[in-house]
Amino acid sequence: MCSILKCMAVNVEDLIKVKEVNTEHNGTEGESFAYYTFHGLKQVAEKLASLAKIACPIIITSLLMYSKSFVSMLFLGHLGDIALSGGSLSISFANITGYSVLKGLAMGMEPICYQAYGAKRWAIMTKTYRKTLILLLAAIFPISLLWLNMEPILLWLGQDENIAAVAKIYIKYSIPDLIAQAHFHPLRTFLRTQNINRPLTISVIGAMLLHCPINYLLVVYLNLGVKGVALASAWNTLNVNFGLLVYLIMSKTSLRPWDGGIASIFSEGWHPLLALAGSSVLSVCLEWWCYEILLLLCSLLSNPQVNVAAMGILIQTTSLLYVFPSSLSSALSIQVGHELGADQPKQAQQTSIVGFTLAALWGILAFLFTTAVRDVWGRLFTCDPMTLGLTSSTLPLLGFCELGNSPQTAACGVLVGSARPKMGCHINFVSFYLIGLPVAALSAFKFNMGFFGLWFGMAAAQVSCTCMMVCTLIYTDWKQQATRAKELTQENEDDKNDLEAPLLS
Repeated sequence: MCSILKCMAVNVEDLIKVKEVNTEHNGTEGESFAYYTFHGLKQVAEKLASLAKIACPIIITSLLMYSKSFVSMLFLGHLGDIALSGGSLSISFANITGYSVLKGLAMGMEPICYQAYGAKRWAIMTKTYRKTLILLLAAIFPISLLWLNMEPILLWLGQDENIAAVAKIYIKYSIPDLIAQAHFHPLRTFLRTQNINRPLTISVIGAMLLHCPINYLLVVYLNLGVKGVALASAWNTLNVNFGLLVYLIMSKTSLRPWDGGIASIFSEGWHPLLALAGSSVLSVCLEWWCYEILLLLCSLLSNPQVNVAAMGILIQTTSLLYVFPSSLSSALSIQVGHELGADQPKQAQQTSIVGFTLAALWGILAFLFTTAVRDVWGRLFTCDPMTLGLTSSTLPLLGFCELGNSPQTAACGVLVGSARPKMGCHINFVSFYLIGLPVAALSAFKFNMGFFGLWFGMAAAQVSCTCMMVCTLIYTDWKQQATRAKELTQENEDDKNDLEAPLLS
């Protein structure tokens, strides 16, 4: 609401001008006010349509990609509680040390590509893609070494031996998926920058149609167990990558990421990309790690198998609810980046307000959903009565967390689109690590709230994060952000054919 009032205050002069013009030509001040109101509603409708055009394909794709992990959890549950707990712990460790790192590093290319696309500087986009791919492939080596030595780390952290043994097997066979993800993230961003979403959606649909049969083949028919679930996930990502490569080869309209030379990439400046990637990876990891640390803390409570299994189910649930705000965040990043790159700060501000309001409404719907299905949701994953009871009692609190998680995720997208990931990193650190985790630890262990206390800490983190994000957006100078976008994608004046900017020089 504060953001809306600020936007109205910024546009007071425009309102006065509209009134004067309409009074002169149409006669009455009432008619001019009606015109202004209609014009404002029309702008909101246009913003909604623009965001929906970008976000809807991303939502569909994200839901399909979520179903990949959902199917994996179902097959792990079919193998038993130990497999479900070990697989959940392994996925948690992989998210903390691998997938979050790759996603964060890939996000470093987003503001550069979004603003370069808005400024119509195509060479910057292709060179940034290739640099990001090299960066992600280089990150795979230390991550893989860490994964191969996961079991002693888990045992040192006090994890159950049986669960740690299963987790070791799962993560070892997840390394092919890590390699596939390193190719997938920059390729997806490159296509989304150009508002090309349909090929990704089609590729994901094709991969998901094969995912259940592949899981059945590997897990049941070939009796590979936990190994089969991990390999099936990797196979799914490879299928998506294959579909996207086929599209790029066959397409005659879109930019191709391999257009241009490769040798010059290593001799050009990397600092701007590395700076954005570093801030982005910290911002993503700080939030992801907080959830995964909660999963690790579960094993320190009494009856760790039940707690870890319930936490795995709840994290899968929040991942599902995260699809809409995450997709909206991506749409906001793209739209705000394009508008700032095209020197339209007022449009970028209006887009941010509309997107933030939509995210807040989704948070309310998520809370109502989790409260309504609390008694039946857990049965999709397990039949264990203790796990079901723990899941049921905590789901409403998870929904309360979404009241903050949804709008703060949308605000994060605005920060990415305006090339301010460092601001998001600072906010996430304060809210999740200086507020959320201490509250969770005190509630769970000091005040004996147990499992519920861990999620109480997460609620505190989300509320504080949302408040700080709102303040950041309210005090954003959008004209200054448009100026920064120009500087980020500034064309080299000495060579008009070279679209390299200071960020690449």
